[in-house]
Amino acid sequence: MVERNDTDLLSTVLKAASDPKRRSILTLLAQEGPLRITDIAARFDISLNAVSKHIKVLETAGLVTRRTEWREHLIEVQMGPLSLVDQWFNELRSIWALRLDALEAALKEDDND
Repeated sequence: MVERNDTDLLSTVLKAASDPKRRSILTLLAQEGPLRITDIAARFDISLNAVSKHIKVLETAGLVTRRTEWREHLIEVQMGPLSLVDQWFNELRSIWALRLDALEAALKEDDND
């Protein structure tokens, strides 16, 4: 079950991932590995400043980290926080499975009557 502290983080992760550009940035980083912000910005039709703001939102949610190598700042995807989303969806699936089982039992009972 998602704990109270995890609920706040889950909300932050979902909010960060709600923007299509940020999801695209996450997908890009997952596919290609760590990239510089300028390399990320070159892939999108938005300003470097806008990409930087998106990166900050993703950093706050723990979905990316910034690593410094010499003078370069590399942005790297972090999949860990997404496990909270997966856990939440699994809980929802189990609730629906129970409801569907109850519905199936009720329908069978109606058929028997």
